[in-house]
Amino acid sequence: MRGSGEELLPQTVLRQIGDKMYEKRKLAALEVEQIIKRLAQQNDQHRIRIIIDKLIGEFAFSAVANHRKGALLCLAAATVGLGAPSEAHLRQIVPPVLASFTDQDSRVRYYACEALYNIAKVARSGFVIFFPEAFDALFRLSADSESNVQNAVQFLDSLVKDVVTACPSFDVHAFIPKLRDYLRVVNPHKRQFLISWVVLLNSIPDLDMISYLPQLLDGILAILSDVNREIRQAAFGCLHEFLVDLRRIRRADFGSLTAILVDRTAATDELVRLTSLSWLGHFVSLAPNALLGQLPQLLASILSNVSHSNAEIHGQARKLSVELLGLPPGPARKDVPALLLVLHQQLSGSTCDATRLEILHWLHLLLRRAKAEVLLALPHLLPQLLDLQALGCADEVQAASLAVLAAVASCDSAHFQGVLRALLDRYRGPSGALLLQHGGSGVLRRLCAHLGGRHVFMELAGILRHEPDLGFAATVVQA
Repeated sequence: MRGSGEELLPQTVLRQIGDKMYEKRKLAALEVEQIIKRLAQQNDQHRIRIIIDKLIGEFAFSAVANHRKGALLCLAAATVGLGAPSEAHLRQIVPPVLASFTDQDSRVRYYACEALYNIAKVARSGFVIFFPEAFDALFRLSADSESNVQNAVQFLDSLVKDVVTACPSFDVHAFIPKLRDYLRVVNPHKRQFLISWVVLLNSIPDLDMISYLPQLLDGILAILSDVNREIRQAAFGCLHEFLVDLRRIRRADFGSLTAILVDRTAATDELVRLTSLSWLGHFVSLAPNALLGQLPQLLASILSNVSHSNAEIHGQARKLSVELLGLPPGPARKDVPALLLVLHQQLSGSTCDATRLEILHWLHLLLRRAKAEVLLALPHLLPQLLDLQALGCADEVQAASLAVLAAVASCDSAHFQGVLRALLDRYRGPSGALLLQHGGSGVLRRLCAHLGGRHVFMELAGILRHEPDLGFAATVVQA
């Protein structure tokens, strides 16, 4: 044989490569396989390259679709003929096949999947050098408009996964940023494709996927909100496996994970909210310091979800709050002002008794653990606490707010007198008189129960003794 492509490939083969009939293109591919096989046995690398160049240059990028189809069949056949293709062979063969994944003709895209399948099957670990490009191609075609192309993608994807899991040189570190970025897509087919890859990687025993979870968690939670039930289940199952791993190894970047979860507790999708709250609940035992490090943001999230109409979300938020309140270390003192700001803002904007009650529990905790900081914020908090006695709140809320007021009054004599004066001021004027008439005596009785009746009445007597409005003083005494 001499050196030109036309001389190395018979004219009948060249004609059949671009024939409109599949059977003839297939015959041409089989002939190419045998020719390459003979040349490989002779180690005639020069002529092998010439033939492959001929297939690429004249057929793979032809304007005629049948020529492109034939080229794909023959390139795959050439790889089979090589038996053990070198990296140089693959770098010559694979790029035009990958380029065909974007062909406008769906049949060409189908043949491209079939060709790459056969190439990967022969090359095995040698194919991994093309993984980034192959993954991109599979990702695009996973949402192809033609079902036969989608089916071909699934077969190829399955093989590529087998190749990757068996290859010790697979660079997962380089792959994760691409996977992270792709997880933002909204196409359901692409989402399903991506979740299957996350599940696969997490199933490889020697691969520490937990270290990459901060890069992937937000995207997986986004997929959890998909309208397709099957995709939601796949994402939920994926998250469950990660949580099992976290509970087993108890080692991760919990700070980054907590920040993602806190952000996702405000998601519009209820399953995403509930899952995020559930994970944070597990973190109470797994990584309490990570939660305490972001307590102001976490508390704002909890208080927003305590009032949610979904009973499961409400229950999970309430449970998380109780568990955080029970943590021995408590909040860092530097966070107390931020926590008090959150409580003040939530108390100003909430009309939900469940949220108000949770706020009062937190105020009580902070009074025990950071009294000085709470007392500094009292000018903002005291009017709000007194409002809860006047707004027709639930009895439980009124009792809890009064307990906080009593705790403030117990701090020292100045605050004892300050709370009583502020309470009396609420009973001034026509609206105050009405409030005193309908509930004032009950408030005073409960305050006496907390602080001691004799102590309260003596202090009230001292205040009223200097009261310039004698009518108001008389009304209070009568009440």
